Amino acid sequence: QVQLVESGGGLVQPGGSLRLSCVASGFTFSSSAMSWYRQVPGKERELVASIPSSGGRTSYANSVKGRFTISRDNAKNTVYLQMNSLKPEDTAVYYCSTLRTRRYWGQGTQVTVSS
Repeated sequence: QVQLVESGGGLVQPGGSLRLSCVASGFTFSSSAMSWYRQVPGKERELVASIPSSGGRTSYANSVKGRFTISRDNAKNTVYLQMNSLKPEDTAVYYCSTLRTRRYWGQGTQVTVSS
């Protein structure tokens, strides 16, 4: 079965950096586009970044463009989200996701940006 396991969240000061990782299993990772979403309590889940199976043309939400970078290592079945210049408004639970017959989600990892 499809499994997505995120890690790398934590507490960081404004201006700091974090790198999230998501290890995938149960499907052909190298043939699958992957995405990162985030959600704040009381708000809808928001698409943050996406990367195609080839790792070519990536896309980002306007709010993170120029600060976040999505990448993947198909040999390790892992997708990453490098987050730089973090702001308090980046505080959220971050989810890794892929679309198969339905959309699958990981369990999420908490990112808190605060001084």
